[in-house]
Amino acid sequence: MLQTTVGTFLTERLKQVGLRHAFGVPGDYVLTFMDRLISSGIELIGTCNELNAGYAADAYARINGIGCICVTWGVGGFSAMNAVAGAYAEQVPLVVLVGSPRTMQRRSSMLLHHGVGDFTTMQQAYSHITVASVLLDDAADAPQRIDGALARCIAEKRPIMIEIPVDIVDRPCQAPGAFTPPSRPPSDPDALGEALDEVMTLLSTAARPVILGGVELHRYGLMQDFYRLVEASALPVATTLLGKTVISEHHPQAIGVYEGHSSRKEIRAIVESSDVLLCLGAWISDINFGVQTGRLEGRQMILANSGRLKISQHVYEQVWIGDIVTGLADRMPEGGLPHPPFTSVSKLLDTGFSVEPGRALTVNHMAKRINAFVGDDTTVIAETGDSIFLAADLVMTHDVGFIGQAFYLSIGYALPATLGAALADPSRRPVTFIGDGAFQMTAQELSSLCRRQSNAIILLLNNDGYTTERVIHEGPYNDIQPWDYHKLPEVYGGGWGQRVRTEDELEDALNTARATNNGPALIEIMLDRFDTSDALKRLGEALSPDRRDRDEEKRGPRPV
Repeated sequence: MLQTTVGTFLTERLKQVGLRHAFGVPGDYVLTFMDRLISSGIELIGTCNELNAGYAADAYARINGIGCICVTWGVGGFSAMNAVAGAYAEQVPLVVLVGSPRTMQRRSSMLLHHGVGDFTTMQQAYSHITVASVLLDDAADAPQRIDGALARCIAEKRPIMIEIPVDIVDRPCQAPGAFTPPSRPPSDPDALGEALDEVMTLLSTAARPVILGGVELHRYGLMQDFYRLVEASALPVATTLLGKTVISEHHPQAIGVYEGHSSRKEIRAIVESSDVLLCLGAWISDINFGVQTGRLEGRQMILANSGRLKISQHVYEQVWIGDIVTGLADRMPEGGLPHPPFTSVSKLLDTGFSVEPGRALTVNHMAKRINAFVGDDTTVIAETGDSIFLAADLVMTHDVGFIGQAFYLSIGYALPATLGAALADPSRRPVTFIGDGAFQMTAQELSSLCRRQSNAIILLLNNDGYTTERVIHEGPYNDIQPWDYHKLPEVYGGGWGQRVRTEDELEDALNTARATNNGPALIEIMLDRFDTSDALKRLGEALSPDRRDRDEEKRGPRPV
């Protein structure tokens, strides 16, 4: 039997599943493995802290299919946990590699630096936000544990954590052979056939059926099959915010992003008047459906997710979503299904943008200009807050791509995510929307973009604090220290920045940014502190504590 070392086995497996970069921060327990990672040909990208490494790897994985962070035991692993939790929540395949103390030290009563509780504390904590949390404390058994964890990461599209003690890295183990990705369990043929029959009966007898596409279509590589179903059905197609760009929004059947009351009225009219709603890979979450403002009661909802299909009270287990998509496409009648006329979202796009010199910038007018700016060569990254709601109404093609934490909503995600997106697909230029409050949370990662001379374009919406929170409920906690954000590229030693207040200044800055390729372009866009997208205004009203209190009073006490 051919032999290698545990460290080499692990790095070879990571390369076999498609990893080219890893993100991390050095620490004494992980330095040996970091050396082996670098010598394997996987490029290690140093970030300013472990949380940012996690955010960067998350975005990298959404594009590349798998991402990785490499950190030290204790302080490093705990620092990364919020990013890993977000990847778990949004089904992102992320590998967390943790270098840890030597196996002999684990048998000592001496307290070790970076530790908390006993030696199992971090592994136990990670067990709640990963699908596998393994310790490689036995070199002979390490290959089996690595392969088992990677198989779950790939199959379930969720994070895993692999802890490797310093003295295990170079111990001998069997050499890796070819890695065979795990095959999904087949759909139960009887359940699948019955489910498809019931779905087709509902769709073919409906007067106003609508399709709603969600993020699982992307995670499981089903977008081409989804296109075939869409075109065979001839039905209007909306997506959730997290599932934006699972279909090109220039497609004649695409009607845009549905997010409850936050949606455009044209999208709401179609989705909320449907009598059958076919939800494929969509999660029924508060943000996806406008924080319970979506009016979807009183209609048949067909919910197809990765492991089951639900129609009213009928639940079909062991039914794979991919088989549902292809099965429905195969059963569609020639010419598709009937539906009243509708207007595609691309035809609703206002192309009449014109620059008026000296006119102060507003969120809505700025969005119109950016809509014409993004194209097939860009990836749009949107921060939690008004940025993500503003980006929801941009009309994008499938190939443009859209990255945003539309479910977990961790503020500060977008800037490190820009680094990950840039490395995952260097042929596409990141265009990032981020508010000033969110930027302050992870601002130091701009230095990593400068260091790599990334050509990312960062559109920083400066509205003087946490405006998203102000819309929900005003208070002094929404105030932050104002910065001269446009000067930060100079501070960090790369790229350039510019502050703009008017439409013509923005136009000049965008033209300069488009022509710049030797570092990030940071355009600080000055806005009124209460100038927001219409979608955020509607969402803020729905989330307002005062509004919820009034609604509770109207409903009265609940029956006991």
